[in-house]
Amino acid sequence: MSKFVLWPNEIDARIPRKYGRLVPENVAVRAPSLNEIEDAALALGLNIIKKDPTKLNPRLAGLEEEYRSRGVMVIESPHGKGKTARLLSEKIRELRKRSEGRKSKRKKR
Repeated sequence: MSKFVLWPNEIDARIPRKYGRLVPENVAVRAPSLNEIEDAALALGLNIIKKDPTKLNPRLAGLEEEYRSRGVMVIESPHGKGKTARLLSEKIRELRKRSEGRKSKRKKR
């Protein structure tokens, strides 16, 4: 298993690849939170070694404040960093769809 650092901007659809996005735009999610990434990692069975919500990725220094997302995670995965980032993005999309479905069902009642 390999360990690596994952920043939220690496799967954020708003961030260009120039500033560190790893996954294609059609796979990336818009403004992922550290909690969403943690939930997706646990759902995929990945091991979260360390989580720090206060850190800011140095690559984001040139961006406006609205695009800077704080937080960093050290994750242990059987896959490489790129594949793990893609899996996390897909899982976050799935979890967001589920939560939207629950919200719409609640409104109908």
